[in-house]
Amino acid sequence: MSTRRRAPRPRLHTLRTYLRTLRTYLRRTRTRRLRRALATLLALFLMACAALVVAYRMTGIPDPHPETVSQSTVFVDAEGEYLGRRGPVDRQDIPLKQVPRHVQDAVIAAENRSFRTDSGVAPTAILRAAIATVTGGERQGGSTITQQYVKNALLTPEQSLSRKAREALIAVKLDRTRSKDDILEGYLNTVYFGRGAAGVESAARNYFGVGAKDLTVSQGAALAGIVNLPSYYERAGADAKVTGTLERRWAWVLDAMADSGAISDRERTAARFPAFRFYPPGDTDGGRQYLIDAASAEAADRLGITEDQLARGGYKVHTTFDLGLQDETAELVRDRTPAGVKGARLHTAVVATVPGDGAVRVLYGGADYAHQPFNDAVDGAVEAGTATEPFTFAGIRLGEPLTDLPKETAPTPMRLNSAYATVAAGGTYATPYTVTKITRGDRTVHTARPKTRTAMGEKEVAVVTELMHGSLGPDTPGTPGTAVKPVATGVGAAFLPVTSHAAGAGSGPGARTVWQSVYSPRLALTVALFAERGGKPARVAGLTGEYPPAEHAALQAGEVWRLAGSPGTEGPAAEAWPGAKSEADAEAGAKAGTVAGTGAGAKGEGTGDGRGTGEADVTRTGPPVGGQDGGVVPWEGAR
Repeated sequence: MSTRRRAPRPRLHTLRTYLRTLRTYLRRTRTRRLRRALATLLALFLMACAALVVAYRMTGIPDPHPETVSQSTVFVDAEGEYLGRRGPVDRQDIPLKQVPRHVQDAVIAAENRSFRTDSGVAPTAILRAAIATVTGGERQGGSTITQQYVKNALLTPEQSLSRKAREALIAVKLDRTRSKDDILEGYLNTVYFGRGAAGVESAARNYFGVGAKDLTVSQGAALAGIVNLPSYYERAGADAKVTGTLERRWAWVLDAMADSGAISDRERTAARFPAFRFYPPGDTDGGRQYLIDAASAEAADRLGITEDQLARGGYKVHTTFDLGLQDETAELVRDRTPAGVKGARLHTAVVATVPGDGAVRVLYGGADYAHQPFNDAVDGAVEAGTATEPFTFAGIRLGEPLTDLPKETAPTPMRLNSAYATVAAGGTYATPYTVTKITRGDRTVHTARPKTRTAMGEKEVAVVTELMHGSLGPDTPGTPGTAVKPVATGVGAAFLPVTSHAAGAGSGPGARTVWQSVYSPRLALTVALFAERGGKPARVAGLTGEYPPAEHAALQAGEVWRLAGSPGTEGPAAEAWPGAKSEADAEAGAKAGTVAGTGAGAKGEGTGDGRGTGEADVTRTGPPVGGQDGGVVPWEGAR
């Protein structure tokens, strides 16, 4: 019996079965892995969300850095013109309402166009900035205005992922807790514009010489263009290449403003690239520092704080100074002061105040603050000699005991000027002051009130006026079209206009001091000359160029008086002198009088009108000007 062998199963069938099994296994395995991966990703996402929520809740909004909120204090003159500043940084906070809307719109167009609608962070802005960088387009920031404010004011400039993440969290939280206007105000008050200027107020002053509230559309667009690269654009106006680059960016900002409807097409077409003005950061004209010194000391005293606290407090100090007259006086003195001779140097001090009020209009204390911070007008006490004789003679004629007569023989130019201002005000002494108002933001924190008291009676004023009104000599040519007369006899002729004022001059062959005081009911002016060699007193003679010392002082006083507009002496209706006893006295008061003011180690010789000569010593003492009486005034003995 034969047996049939079973044919083996084809290998192909076995392979198919294997592949089928493998596919099934892989399909099930892939599904499980995918599910596991998705579950893992979901878990990670949920964990990230939870961590983000926890981080958001735990992240607080930090206080601004002290150096960020530190501000400078700005000083302005009587008309609001910028005088200078004090402080570690050039920054001053202002409320958003003082920033024109077109300036706000320019910054938003340049830095963060979605600012009004975003949540504090804007991924689209980051993407747009990246594309602009890759394609070579106009440089744009990836951070929103809110993020920039957080980075500038609240965080450090550290470059790390952790700081960037914290910046974003704080920006979102800030956006949810504060209004857009509050954030924009903080940003505009802290962003750096170059030239040492932080904040839009300082930037407006540094670049254009105006406050932020006075910026035009073109100026605002230029400042907005500077923000993203201030260290480069700060040279605009001085470097042609930089100026050209900024002009293109300025045009780009204006185009963006027109596209958003912030300005009209007509305004865009009419816009012209602005001219730039440069103020050296942290610096000011050397001569103006004397004014700032005086005003700073007085302002700090008024507020009961230190000068350092004042400098860092962001105040705006409104002063009494007439900056135009001050600058003209400084230029005049520089032009009229000859070079030193044999190491001796001529000092000139000029003071002008308002009689009966005390407001200081001019305070020239020296030519170079950097080399001489000592203020000759406020602190330089020089022997006045016969400049105080009218007050002494008045006391004698009125029967005052000699023990009651003035004993102060070394007043400062400020003090001596106050004496003649008292006569001009009819006997009312007004304490000199330099600060009229102090503001902080939009709030006034101090308003000055003149301090006055009666220092001389009508009789004393009349006698002093009579003593200083000498007979007029023949007219002598001086300034074209102006009648003039000699005012310092015995030493040559110096010239002053024949107007309703009185003058005092002092001189002598060995004099170390020369004074000239001129006053009317509207202004009192004193010019003082003295000299030093190596820090020691020296003779004035030989240091005043072509004119003798007395004429030199009188000439300067007369020119400053004319620069001031000859106050109180305009035309035939010149004001009568306070204390005049009759119409004849009033008529005499409308002319000019003289009194000598030379100091002497020995007795000075005087004439009937109070002229005299002699020599004076120079000392360096004296009280500050800021609202302090500083002791007995020269006429206080008269009652």
